[in-house]
Amino acid sequence: MTAGPEAARTEYAQRRWGAARGLFASAASADLTAADLERWGLAAFLTGHDAESDTARERAHHAYARAGDVNGACRTAYWLALALTLRGEAARGGGWFGRVRSVLDAHTVTDSVWTGFLLVPRAMAAFFADDLPTALSAAEQAIGYAGRFGDPDLAVLAHNAHGQALVGSGAVEAGLSELDEVMVHVTTAEDVSPQLVGLVYCAVINTCRDVFDVRRSREWTSALSRWCAAQPDLVPYRGQCTVHRAEILQLTGSWPEADAEVARACAQAETLTRDPATGMALYQRGELLRLRGDLVAAEAAYQAAIRVGHDPQPGFALLRLAERRTGAARGAIRRALDEASRPSLRARLLPAYVEIALAADDVEAARRAAEELLEVSGRQSAPLLDAAAQQAIGAVRLAESDPSAALPCLRRARSLAQAIPAPYDEARCRTLIALACRALGDHDSAELEFGAARWAFEQLGAVPEVERMDGLARRSAPPARPGRLTLREVEVLRAVATGATNRAIAEAMFLSEKTVARHVANIFTKLDLSSRAAATAFAYEHHLV
Repeated sequence: MTAGPEAARTEYAQRRWGAARGLFASAASADLTAADLERWGLAAFLTGHDAESDTARERAHHAYARAGDVNGACRTAYWLALALTLRGEAARGGGWFGRVRSVLDAHTVTDSVWTGFLLVPRAMAAFFADDLPTALSAAEQAIGYAGRFGDPDLAVLAHNAHGQALVGSGAVEAGLSELDEVMVHVTTAEDVSPQLVGLVYCAVINTCRDVFDVRRSREWTSALSRWCAAQPDLVPYRGQCTVHRAEILQLTGSWPEADAEVARACAQAETLTRDPATGMALYQRGELLRLRGDLVAAEAAYQAAIRVGHDPQPGFALLRLAERRTGAARGAIRRALDEASRPSLRARLLPAYVEIALAADDVEAARRAAEELLEVSGRQSAPLLDAAAQQAIGAVRLAESDPSAALPCLRRARSLAQAIPAPYDEARCRTLIALACRALGDHDSAELEFGAARWAFEQLGAVPEVERMDGLARRSAPPARPGRLTLREVEVLRAVATGATNRAIAEAMFLSEKTVARHVANIFTKLDLSSRAAATAFAYEHHLV
């Protein structure tokens, strides 16, 4: 004996989507109303049964249409169209959006909330085509319809589209503020469709990522995680939620936890090959492997990501750089940057472009890229992007043999990274600061920065950076300091070996003659020497001059 639809309705009302879907599927078709078929379609969608969801929604639409229920027919057609479009089935999705229009026309409905709903896909299509004036206009009209008809779902969709368009047009703070209001509404209101809640969560988090707003990304990712956790059967959105959490964990230095989240996201994505989370998860796996130095496994992850349609840049180009295939790295990052038209996409690629161009000794190209990154960062308030821009400018100035000009930029970048916190980025800044200090002759400060950076890389497990640090330290190591001499004492010993008097040394080093005499006395004591001649011989024997 099959369970009746009443049990399915009870489970549905409690948001136990898996149980509701199973009960609706087992109920006798004759017992299911149009509303039951609509509920079944949503429950199947939220549990990852896309084909079943499509069929249930199609049946619901036709049942509503036969009954002359214009609102029900439009609603089921619209949500089916949106689901298909977001899955990448644009033709079928467009057909069902057209079906909404056809239902309205067939009933000579000229003023309907569904006219407003149809403005949203038009706004989003314009947004993704970079036609921002059209996107803003269509979204504003949709907001007007939502207000007139008092429809919470349309209000959320329309304001989400408008906020994204504002961000894309450069009004970043205004756009993000509008999206914050959208998120507050979907997290507190009971009258917003569950399909829409998850969709908007992911859209807003992606927008925050695009503009490098780590604080908002962290907050809304946590909120999405809580929303998903409250509905254990939920499948859509859970994968993207997990990947976003992994990205934040990686950025803030919790690499083992990021590994676990990526593994979970990849497992969730195995049955959802068309889910955007699949490519995102595989790319994130590649990033963690590359940072740890497992280049073979990283390349396999990047290749898997591109097979499902996710561009593995800039990680793949940086992988080639780590393999010392600088030409291949440069070609890959240049191609990716040439294809990136939107500022947010270019900003994500530019730091890697600067690093690879400097490795290829193309300082001019690196400077142009760093200046573009600085210009992008100046148009919005995003500490992570500002840190990347300051680090890029500092690295270029260091390559131009201007360490004095490089240091202020690098110190600002380090402070910003430290405040986020982003320990890997902070340690990379410290490495560049150390090199700048070395170039200025401040070896003690350089050693402190090198030591702090190396320790951070070791704590993270960034093996390639630890090895790179050791190589840099060897190539730019300070002069040998036998007998526990300080760096200043080594400089004084070298001057003594040239025959200079204490007065001459004091004038050359901007010290007092008394201070020089104290340094000479310390040298004699530490090295067990009795005369300047013996000190001179010692300096030559130890290759200090």
